[in-house]
Amino acid sequence: MQKILNIVENETGGKCCKSFQYCFDKADIRPTYDEEILSFNYDLKNQGETETLSKYKNLENHANYLKNNKILPLFKYFLDGSRRTYKVDDIVFSDNGLYPIMAGQIGVGCCERNLTETNFFKLTYLKKLLVLSFPECASKDGNKRFFNNLLSLTNKADIIQKRKISFDKILTYSNKKLNDGELYENRGIITIQNEMLKLEKILVDELVRKNLLNQDAYLMKDGSLEYSEKGADKGHSLSILKNNYNRVVGVSKSFNPYLLKDKINKDIANSIVKLPAFCRTPAYKYKPNTTKDTYFSVWYVRLNRKENMFNPLDGVLKVEKILTKDSEIENGLNSEEIDNISANLINERSPTCYGIDKRWANHLYPIYLTERYIKSQYLSNTYFLNLF
Repeated sequence: MQKILNIVENETGGKCCKSFQYCFDKADIRPTYDEEILSFNYDLKNQGETETLSKYKNLENHANYLKNNKILPLFKYFLDGSRRTYKVDDIVFSDNGLYPIMAGQIGVGCCERNLTETNFFKLTYLKKLLVLSFPECASKDGNKRFFNNLLSLTNKADIIQKRKISFDKILTYSNKKLNDGELYENRGIITIQNEMLKLEKILVDELVRKNLLNQDAYLMKDGSLEYSEKGADKGHSLSILKNNYNRVVGVSKSFNPYLLKDKINKDIANSIVKLPAFCRTPAYKYKPNTTKDTYFSVWYVRLNRKENMFNPLDGVLKVEKILTKDSEIENGLNSEEIDNISANLINERSPTCYGIDKRWANHLYPIYLTERYIKSQYLSNTYFLNLF
């Protein structure tokens, strides 16, 4: 039976090496920006909220008030993107050396809270892609149409036709000389990661166009909102679309605690570690060098008490919101809005998955549900790799 790699050899003129195939289980490859280069100093002009705070703020009473008075939750929609990446082989070109052939399964989903039933969640959107990632030099003539033709031939392979599936895109990564410590595998993974981020932005566009996001219905996005503008499609750079994110909050379970500096140029990692349960830090304003005119307000919230934690940052979330108005850019995000967002996040924490996942203390239950559903839609690793 004709498989994908047979077609790749015939069309590219390369020689596949029958290398060991495997899945990259850990999602530890970042997109085209790196949080390490976003470091900045905090001073009065970088205050990210209207209230001036000198230390943390306790929101336990606020969170309990919302629950006890049965006030409707602020967050109605929950967005998560996931990707599973694979190295399916190495390929040799006579003049251009050895390069990995990468593949990926991408899923982006959005769950909606149905307030007519008690915290019932339903899947509103699900977008899935199967993709391949090749070095640019795989094209014989250097023309992108070559990869469109290769995609068409790939989907005509016997094994693809028999299983009634298809690949959606062929992505390309640079085959230029590697920097010290860099791997071509990582370049391929980044192309797949960026395709996932593009899907996330498209889904936010759809929610905004349908007028589903408002002051009583926020979207919670798992992960950072710091999309790089590098290589972004025209009309999809964050500076152009930032108004779409007026009711969107980004929440990161993993983050670099050394990102921010305080007034005396010391990082705030120690303050984050010492943050008591159900408290938040002051909000900080910054403009990443990955975007032109987009400012963020960022703060940290501890969701759970420190007992039974694996490490000092367990239970702490990094929270981001884009400053979309001139008044917000000038004076910071309204502190009442930050308090309300933080209290609602505390009430969204998951009490049910202790021990199942090392990230249990950072889980927000609706995001956890969305992530689990997306991953349940993946083809199994064995099934997927056997396509090649």
